Amino acid sequence: MAPYRLDVISLAPQAFAPLPEVGVIGRAFGAKIAELHLHNPRDHAIDRHRKVDDVPYGGGAGMVLKPEPVFAAFESVPVCSRRRVLLMSPQGQPLRQVDLQRWSQEYDQLVFLCGHYEGFDERIRSLADEEVSMGDFVLTGGELPAMTIINGVVRLLPGTVGTPESLVEESHSDLLLEHSHYTRPADFRGMTVPDVLRSGDHGAVALWRQQQREQRTQERRPDLWNRWQQIKNQTTPSP
Repeated sequence: MAPYRLDVISLAPQAFAPLPEVGVIGRAFGAKIAELHLHNPRDHAIDRHRKVDDVPYGGGAGMVLKPEPVFAAFESVPVCSRRRVLLMSPQGQPLRQVDLQRWSQEYDQLVFLCGHYEGFDERIRSLADEEVSMGDFVLTGGELPAMTIINGVVRLLPGTVGTPESLVEESHSDLLLEHSHYTRPADFRGMTVPDVLRSGDHGAVALWRQQQREQRTQERRPDLWNRWQQIKNQTTPSP
């Protein structure tokens, strides 16, 4: 099977240098589960100064990323059969775990468009299939959001995580937050491991963990709890 292909269009490709070298994600790149390709629009600038930005029409503060170098960099990227193009933007849809799951399962290639300066020339948006935001805040560029998505997608690819079952009940996999975890010692400074986890009763442990997930979600993320309740009520058969 061919590696999952990740193409990043960025003015700061050096920011991605640590990714293939760190932890589980780095090992996934080393094992050819995924491969990372970096494309700098500055390499495609057509003037002798390799200019990639310009002042905005109509005036205003800041500089705007020009379309020509970005389009040229984008058009240099090989096209896989199942490709999705993501534009990193604070105007995009907030990133969710279900997005990472969808991109890891339905596509073989992700292309990331990372902005800088005051923003993109609006015509660059026409290249994207989706616009993605990390939240209601603004960063200096799209590199950190792109690295976040790369991490989240690669860890879901088959072979990356040694125990795939660990991905099933983690936070946000089904809207609920993850239950608490404990390891040895059973008593640490007066803080003890719940008896049920040491009981050997797998059914009781599973029930306790589910109750923990529901309680934590209700207390910490009532927005997720309400969504989970709605879905649960829709899928529960009527008596």
